[in-house]
Amino acid sequence: MRLVPMLLRMLLVSALFLVAATAGAQDTEGSTQEVSETISAENVEETLARMSDDEVRAWLIEKVTEEGSQSDTAQSSGQGIINQISALWTAFATPFSTAVEVLPNVPEKLDETFTRFTEEMGGAGVVTQWLVMIAAILTAGFLVEWVVRRFFPIQQPDETSDGDGLWTTLQYLWRRFLSEFVGLVAFYVVIRVLGRALLPLEHLEYGAIFVLHLIWIPRLFSAMARVVLSPKRPSLRLVNADDATAHSLQRGLTFVVFWAGLTIAVFLFVQKTGVRPGDMRLGVWMDSVVYILMASIIWKNRDGLQRILIGDGDDFSGFDQKVAKFYPIYGLIVVALTFCLTNVLSGLGQVASLVKGAHYTTMATLLLAPLADTSVRGLVGHLAPPMTGTGSVAEAAHRATKRSFINIGRVFVIGLALIIIANAWGFSLADLLTETTGIGDNLFRFLMTLVVGYLVYEGSSVYINRRLQAEITAIGMTQEEADNEMGGGGGSRLSTVLPLVLATSRGLIVVVFGLLAIGNLGIDITPLLAGAGIAGLAIGFGAQKLVTDVVSGVFFLIDDAFRVGEYVEIEGTMGAVEKISIRSMQLRHHRGPVHTIPYGEIPKLTNYSRDWVIMKLKFTVQFDTDPNKVKKVFKKIGAEMMADELYKDDFLQPFKSQGVFDIDDVGMVMRGKFMAKPGKQFMIRKEIYNRVKAEFEANDISFARREVRVAIPGAEDMSDEERHQAGLAAAAAATASADAETKSSGGT
Repeated sequence: MRLVPMLLRMLLVSALFLVAATAGAQDTEGSTQEVSETISAENVEETLARMSDDEVRAWLIEKVTEEGSQSDTAQSSGQGIINQISALWTAFATPFSTAVEVLPNVPEKLDETFTRFTEEMGGAGVVTQWLVMIAAILTAGFLVEWVVRRFFPIQQPDETSDGDGLWTTLQYLWRRFLSEFVGLVAFYVVIRVLGRALLPLEHLEYGAIFVLHLIWIPRLFSAMARVVLSPKRPSLRLVNADDATAHSLQRGLTFVVFWAGLTIAVFLFVQKTGVRPGDMRLGVWMDSVVYILMASIIWKNRDGLQRILIGDGDDFSGFDQKVAKFYPIYGLIVVALTFCLTNVLSGLGQVASLVKGAHYTTMATLLLAPLADTSVRGLVGHLAPPMTGTGSVAEAAHRATKRSFINIGRVFVIGLALIIIANAWGFSLADLLTETTGIGDNLFRFLMTLVVGYLVYEGSSVYINRRLQAEITAIGMTQEEADNEMGGGGGSRLSTVLPLVLATSRGLIVVVFGLLAIGNLGIDITPLLAGAGIAGLAIGFGAQKLVTDVVSGVFFLIDDAFRVGEYVEIEGTMGAVEKISIRSMQLRHHRGPVHTIPYGEIPKLTNYSRDWVIMKLKFTVQFDTDPNKVKKVFKKIGAEMMADELYKDDFLQPFKSQGVFDIDDVGMVMRGKFMAKPGKQFMIRKEIYNRVKAEFEANDISFARREVRVAIPGAEDMSDEERHQAGLAAAAAATASADAETKSSGGT
């Protein structure tokens, strides 16, 4: 089982985004309730005078809702849902309708804002002096930043090189970012010190609003974007993006951050002057521009974003490709949902979190979370241990290990995204871990149990797959050689048992953490455990043969009777062990058929592939052949093959002569033998036959041939025709004799 599909992860993050926003809304509702509780008949005018339009509107909505619920307690649930949808639509439309209504008043309110600002500063002359001082302070800050970045040791030319590896590239990019960050810190320190020394505190606060949101934050983001996109140095680019996409994203996103900062700064500036921002609704128009810009950037760079999401490696799946293709649509949906939520909260008068930029943080986090998946895959591809073996099984284990690392990284990315979003909306995830009541708390504990269980699931997969890969590599899977007639060296004992251990451990983890998760929902799992026990007993009594197979398999594995890849024989059925399960094993015959045999039906098992194999070869030579001459030929062949790069590693003992084995009516039977690794003996045997034939011819050694001599009385007095007929009869008799001898010896 792999990680929850990426699309589901996107929806999960989006769901928490809405939960966090709802929590923020509840906080604001609580504050509205507190305000309403302070309003009485005596102080109603005074209290309403202190409240803004948004607060009055929210209070009125709350009062109308309370009166409606008290007057109609029998309202159906369907009507309640319709009313809620209507209320949300009203809240969504209110900011725009109000913004259109107050649009003619914007110039007047702007003039009032600047008038109040001028009066608070002490007059137009003071404002002019303030602007000059701000410009001088900023100039000093930029100058100090330039000096620091120019003479900072990190910027020495001998330390800046493109590098030829990921680690070298990351080192350079980190040094470059650190240099820019140190320069920004120096800039901030200088303007802060000079501002406190040269400007009054009330004047300094106005400058801090614009410097923070229009200079420092956009420049910090731009530095971070250059690290990832590196628009001017393609060789240092951390993502799979072309130059046009890198430049477009870096410039476009930096401008979006600047405009978002300008939106917040204008709101805070207007609010600080004492003019109510709701009288102009500039934030509605400026905030809408942010979403329009983001949507246009996503759509313009949709092809480039798809390439970034896929990455430049080969560790992506078909599903990853589909998600990458869907990402631009996902980005537009996130922008649209954020826009809707922002307007709903603004319409409800809940703007405290919006002023802090919680909606921008949420949108950025949701958009970057899928892109972080590419970084996870890239880091795993570069940092994961390389494959130490060869063969399809080792490759599969290596791919499974990398995929598990990627899945674990994705879980941490999702967790980090949730924490960032929750903190942006003032929502503490730690509180849910300490609280023990409420549906939300139980649901959160349920999800956290599933997350922990999944991490344990993938962690066990990583450990077992790495061991499995190493064990298979150490022995090799020689049954894959197509020239083998049978047999082969199997994997190690662990390589046979570990797949079963992996499957069993995964099943146990799923069951245990599934029950724990259900228990965290507040459901009593005792009946489930009791029912599972009863079902187990019923299955045990009804499937005794299955239990026999499972128990027999356990003892076969304990006895190490066979391993994956070994060639075995079970009551005449032969084949290489291709697959084992908890109940049966599959044997692949060397001619292709696959036999599935339950463990309970194995009375005796013969293993032809354990440790070593000895093969003895017979050669029949003529009676007058010198045995010592044959022995020298065998010794020479054995020495040559032990020196041959193709065969030397397959020998455990060299080919050598065993002398005269037998003498029959044909000739002398000479025997030689060798010891080899299982599965290698057949290729060695073929080569030995070829070399023996060649060496016998080179040393005038002839193989013995069966001869039949027929004595025909009076042959000297026969004619040629009679001799020919007698020869044919003798040949037929010799053939019949040979066939009879072969059948009597058990041949085919």
